[in-house]
Amino acid sequence: MKGPHSVYGIYADSKNNIFFMDFGGENVGKIEAATGKLTLFPTPTPRSRPRRGRMDDQDRVWFAQWRAEKIGMFDTRTEKFREWNVPTPHTAPYDVVLDKAGKVWTAGMNTDRVLRMDLESGEFTEYPLPSQTNIRRVFVDNSATPPAFWVGNNHHAAIVKVEPLE
Repeated sequence: MKGPHSVYGIYADSKNNIFFMDFGGENVGKIEAATGKLTLFPTPTPRSRPRRGRMDDQDRVWFAQWRAEKIGMFDTRTEKFREWNVPTPHTAPYDVVLDKAGKVWTAGMNTDRVLRMDLESGEFTEYPLPSQTNIRRVFVDNSATPPAFWVGNNHHAAIVKVEPLE
């Protein structure tokens, strides 16, 4: 492995293979459960600095591309990437999660907004937050219809909930 590399976010697929974000560079890494073999998959955007995210039930890793101002998805079965630009500059997306309705949620460190992307159309809806909110980890409540978004506000000792009206 050539450096610099930095493991950030670790997820297991349905076959117990480990996938991780290489925040020091641009890779999604895989460690095969059966052999221990390491493979690095470069994101389509160089120096994207991938971080956090989730593994969905289709063995796709959803992740933020913090430096590239994008969110990404790596399909672990096909070993193919998809990327989407976030609509507002300097969002610095930090985490990504897919909900049961096919919406992808993210938020970042700088713009005090929550973003929801329709996976079919690629269109984003932005939700401005009521105060400065440095977001690091995002959560979706899939028991609600439509799913609701939850996040901790690191700077104001608060929890924020976003409930879409549709």
